[in-house]
Amino acid sequence: MAELQFREAIRRALSEEMRRDESVFIMGEEVAEYDGAYKVTQGMLQEFGFKRVIDTPISELGFTGIGVGAAMNGLRPIVEFMTFNFALVAIDQILNHAAKIRYMSGGQVKIPIVFRGPNASAGQLAATHSVAFESIYAHFPGLKVIYASEPYEAYGLLKSAIRDDNPVIFHESEQMYGYKQEVPDEEFLIPIGKGVIKREGKDVTIVAHGKAYHIAKTAAVELAKEGIEVEIIDPRTIKPFDMDLVIQSIKKTNRVVVVDESHPFGGIAAEVGFQIQREAFDYLDAPVLRVTLPDVPAPFSKKLFDLWFPQPKQVVDAVKTVLYRN
Repeated sequence: MAELQFREAIRRALSEEMRRDESVFIMGEEVAEYDGAYKVTQGMLQEFGFKRVIDTPISELGFTGIGVGAAMNGLRPIVEFMTFNFALVAIDQILNHAAKIRYMSGGQVKIPIVFRGPNASAGQLAATHSVAFESIYAHFPGLKVIYASEPYEAYGLLKSAIRDDNPVIFHESEQMYGYKQEVPDEEFLIPIGKGVIKREGKDVTIVAHGKAYHIAKTAAVELAKEGIEVEIIDPRTIKPFDMDLVIQSIKKTNRVVVVDESHPFGGIAAEVGFQIQREAFDYLDAPVLRVTLPDVPAPFSKKLFDLWFPQPKQVVDAVKTVLYRN
């Protein structure tokens, strides 16, 4: 086992896959000579050279289109966005081309491409740099959407994403790049579409991914001091979503809270809550509750930001509400 930062786990996965398969390459703004905006690709230019670690102009629409074309012609590009907020200018290439070409070609053209980079809020970066996009990409058929919460999963899921013959959206978090965790030295893959129980419990099920998982984990520690044992499920993959795992947990706890760092209307928590009431209604002893962002853009002020972003106290209150509801 080696203790790796989140960025180091991603770099290890990228490097191993590029050594294994010469068709894999990475492109994006500052990925080469600058070693990546968040040092994810540090040292990779020296090993793989300019033909496989490619600095691009500040033109997401352009280099995303090049990536889609490369995937259509048998390569396995990894397109890095400095933040998924900037990917909005490339949305046509992702949603209208990468996501649909395999379907429109009757399965004749594969699109083995990974779009990766930081997603959602990273603190005081104001409204235009603080959007959680996973529910938007998950809305469209043809895309797989991953949001890893810890280095172990980032490594195993990214390797699976690179080997997949379909376009994969791989979300990370600027605030988690320095997060450390032990990762096995030997190579391993994590299958796309399989969630995991991160904490065993009997009283309430919490479903949380990405940064929201860490909020839920902090809340679970506080709840345990009062004798309340929550079960935390990290879906890891947003689409396909491991609803079977969630239902099995609800059969045990009969209560559920969904924690999501996106807005309430049309967010991941809204979809998960609907699926729970459709598939597991008979096992529920209380309504599904969710903890999300409010329906307002991100503020810049630190005090306002802390009120805006979901906090462990909100999760604690939600758990107690579903637990003690008569």
